Amino acid sequence: MIRGILFDLDNTLLDFMRMKRASIEAAVTAMIDSGMPMPHDEAVKLIYEIYDKVGIEHQEIFDIFLQKHYRVVDFKWLAAGIVAYRRARNNYLVTYPHARQTLAELLRRGLRLAVISDAPRLGAWLRLAQLDLHHMFDPVVTFDDTGHRKPSPVPFERALAIMGMSPKEVLMIGDWPERDMVGAKQLGIITVFARYGDTKNTVESGADYDIDDISQLLQVLNLMEIDEDQTSLF
Repeated sequence: MIRGILFDLDNTLLDFMRMKRASIEAAVTAMIDSGMPMPHDEAVKLIYEIYDKVGIEHQEIFDIFLQKHYRVVDFKWLAAGIVAYRRARNNYLVTYPHARQTLAELLRRGLRLAVISDAPRLGAWLRLAQLDLHHMFDPVVTFDDTGHRKPSPVPFERALAIMGMSPKEVLMIGDWPERDMVGAKQLGIITVFARYGDTKNTVESGADYDIDDISQLLQVLNLMEIDEDQTSLF
């Protein structure tokens, strides 16, 4: 019997990459408007190249960018970029369609909800709080809590221990097969691939279920209940 749901955060509950792209483009536009002499598309490309090396969550990305390409940080450009980034981030940080209704229904059914994220602890909690979802999840296990990233089993084991549940009592839903699906399957957790959040054009997810909308998670649970009922007859 399923008693809990483990959620990845970015690109599963919220469209992180859309928010990131909009924020970077707004920051670049603001820096150029403040005098930075670089074409918009080139600057965006260079910033993403730095992200590829330092990680998408790096908090001083514009400092690194300006230092690398201009050998000095112009604080007028930097300030303009940071302010524009934060404004765009706040505007574009939204849940996927039907996420709130689905989470509310899961809680109504008595399921316990948790988050397992490779994001830093503060970043994950800030996103959840801004979306007013922070009261729905317990626990929230981040990279800072274990020092391990998925597909390591450690974050999953940490969540299960706090919840007091076995792998057979939870589902894992996420958008990254190599991390979310592989990590959960190592422990025997049933997996659900959030195809709606996929940014890598995944063909075969390796998950037990693929869904195109987060609301379909309810259908997965309904199907599992039917299967359990049929099994109990024999």
